[in-house]
Amino acid sequence: MISLLTAFFISFFATILIIRTQKLHGGISGDKDFDGPQKFHIAAVPRIGGIGIALALFAAIAINYQNAQDDPPGMLMLFCALPAFGIGLTEDLTKQISVRTRLLLTAFGAGLATIFLHARITGLDLPFIDLAFSIPAISIIFTVFAITGLANAYNIIDGFNGLSSMVGIITLLALGYIGFKFNDPFIFFLSFSMAAAIMGFFLLNYPRGLIFLGDGGAYLIGFWIAVLSVLVVNRHPEISPWFALMINAYPIMETLFTIYRRKFHQGKNPGHPDGIHFHSLIFRRILNPTDIHNELDWFNANSKTAPYLWILSSLATVPALVFWSSTPILTSFFILFSISYVWLYKRIVSFKTPTWMHL
Repeated sequence: MISLLTAFFISFFATILIIRTQKLHGGISGDKDFDGPQKFHIAAVPRIGGIGIALALFAAIAINYQNAQDDPPGMLMLFCALPAFGIGLTEDLTKQISVRTRLLLTAFGAGLATIFLHARITGLDLPFIDLAFSIPAISIIFTVFAITGLANAYNIIDGFNGLSSMVGIITLLALGYIGFKFNDPFIFFLSFSMAAAIMGFFLLNYPRGLIFLGDGGAYLIGFWIAVLSVLVVNRHPEISPWFALMINAYPIMETLFTIYRRKFHQGKNPGHPDGIHFHSLIFRRILNPTDIHNELDWFNANSKTAPYLWILSSLATVPALVFWSSTPILTSFFILFSISYVWLYKRIVSFKTPTWMHL
């Protein structure tokens, strides 16, 4: 408990310090790009919130390590996450790191996780596919791809105040609950430590957006959740692999649909940003920014966007927690979630938003 409180308070006060010293570092840490298609802020804001979260994790793990000196995986987890966090933070400070470079370094960290943490996807409870996963090289390659993809997914959904961070907290609470249920202190501690660290940041990010996660924070959260999602299934064969898919259903669907939209529908590079993510459409088509006349109206619209996606994410997480052992049921829910996501997206983009989505 002390380590979890430490994670929260270090994150909270480190984030406050970053905000209060913005005049000293804002020239390199501030997000001053207001014209990008995915940009929805109106003043320069520090985009290095990931620093507070990383410091909080290190402190929590160090305290826990002192109390359990024979349990080093927490430190190994931090070590594996460093490439993803480091390259993301470098992009936050320089704004010159390409998407390809960020993905390559994140994939390198994922590779480290497969070696040092034995985080490997060994099957999906689908006979023919599981046969392929029995080949170590295929298992490792797919695991690296999945971890890298989810880390990037959290960066993709990081579009509004509180969105990516709260989705991360919801997912981590689900992982932590399973860790508690199976008496797995490793999963329990690392899930709740990250959740506590994110919460310290969240209180200053939502609703007014005093600081942003940045690429470093988003990659760190996504990487952490991805590795824990793989490990919880590896460590407990009773848990269906589709549990890991369901608790991450929203960022996974957002990423896959973004790739499809950009590559096949628009004929663009999937790595190029656009302004028609699900969260962007909710802001533009449901909360109607054309009615915004002052800064207060803008903040209200921005803060009302994320809860839509918190609910959407929870609609996938709750069935996962209830039916964690049943692949057939979870597969059905995943298909239902995917269909619902695409249906809602098409309704909103075609100006046919269901009336119940309007406030």
